[in-house]
Amino acid sequence: MIVPAGGVLVGAINIYLAASLLPTAVADLGGAGFYAWNMTIYLVAMVVATMLAGRFLSRWGSVGAYLLGFAVFAAGSLACALSPAMAVLLVSRGVQGLGAGLLSGLGFAVIRSALPPRLWTRGTALMSAMYGAGNFAGPALGGLFAQLGSWRPAFAVMAAFAAVCGAFVPRVLAPVLPPVAARVLPRDRTRGERGGLRPPVPVVSLLLVTAAAGAVSVAGVLAGLLAKAALIGAALLLVAGFVIHERRSELRVFPRATYRRGSSLKWVYLTLGLLACGVAAESFLPLFGQRLAGLAPLVAGFFAAAISLGWSLTQIASSSVTGGRAARRLRVLGPVLLAAGLFVQGLLQRQETPLWLVAVWVPVLFVAGAGIGLAYPHLSVAAMSSTRDPEEGRRAAAGIATVTSLSIAFGTAVAGALVNLGGGSMLDSARYVLFGLALLCAFGALTAYAANRADPALAAGRDSRSTSSP
Repeated sequence: MIVPAGGVLVGAINIYLAASLLPTAVADLGGAGFYAWNMTIYLVAMVVATMLAGRFLSRWGSVGAYLLGFAVFAAGSLACALSPAMAVLLVSRGVQGLGAGLLSGLGFAVIRSALPPRLWTRGTALMSAMYGAGNFAGPALGGLFAQLGSWRPAFAVMAAFAAVCGAFVPRVLAPVLPPVAARVLPRDRTRGERGGLRPPVPVVSLLLVTAAAGAVSVAGVLAGLLAKAALIGAALLLVAGFVIHERRSELRVFPRATYRRGSSLKWVYLTLGLLACGVAAESFLPLFGQRLAGLAPLVAGFFAAAISLGWSLTQIASSSVTGGRAARRLRVLGPVLLAAGLFVQGLLQRQETPLWLVAVWVPVLFVAGAGIGLAYPHLSVAAMSSTRDPEEGRRAAAGIATVTSLSIAFGTAVAGALVNLGGGSMLDSARYVLFGLALLCAFGALTAYAANRADPALAAGRDSRSTSSP
């Protein structure tokens, strides 16, 4: 499990690593006008690669796909470390994003192959906890090297970490996967050999999602409110076009069950996406902590990570819940807690916030993150359990990472637009962001309820099945 968890972790760390290093890198390389594009290019590449994870797994097997993912990520990281100009750094960040996205998608897909169903909840909890761990490790590692005035070694460290994880792949995946996965996967595909099937790439679907992800990411870096709103609207139209095309096409990114009438899978993905949107608050909480409470940058950064701490720690307890009825309740309770935590945090915002009130912020944000931790593992298992077909199952599992990455980008763009809505008042901006994201996340309770009602057999039968060996 260290290998897939390490793959998800390197991608999560790099979302926040660059944010800490970029001021130092810009001072060295120049190109301040392209500052925000480092995150945009990385996230778009990551979203695209997560959609291809299932196909790489089918074609190259788990060993080949993981070796490719770690190799691409390591190459991109080394290229970042050696970049002589901002243009090269941007291209290198794109390569990093492709490797990170592939590793993130594989992490969830391999859980379905490597573990018996009774352990899927704990496996997905470990994978999603890596996003929370990355929110700590990224700022810490980036801040350390930025403090030393040297940004290049940070990327070299990430390349070395990826190389070490990659070295373990042939040793641990090939001998461990076949005995368990042979029960659910055809032939020797999990032995690291190439599978016989070579599914075609859904080019139109990929182009539509890439364009949507690009529009959302660009919206996050523009200054004008109208421009942000226009691009977010365009992204929503592109997503609608993607859904229409996928319903009619035989070449799809998501499983066919996603678009089947009466299926719960679409509601599961929507709930996962709305939970991920709430994570976008972390990108702006350090700003609010510095401007409204006078916190030092490093302190404000770690204070904002209270959401990730709540997310990661709560999953330890949540992943032990196996009863169908309890899992259904947690899927609905999670978005409620997340929305309530963000709403209360909005109520607690003050100009020149006193220290005692700042101390209250931390448990409130922890509760908000706990909402993600309670629901995320059980929603992930619901997605992986949506079909018995191995190919469709891998596609459903890889879709978890796709939805998460795209939704974080979308939530960040929406939050950026809400910050601009506050005009010159940082207090108004903070309230708009927190109240707006709370409202968005609250819809997750409705979609989770719809998922429970749409497929009672999935919610009860398969959850109870997961408590016994296959």
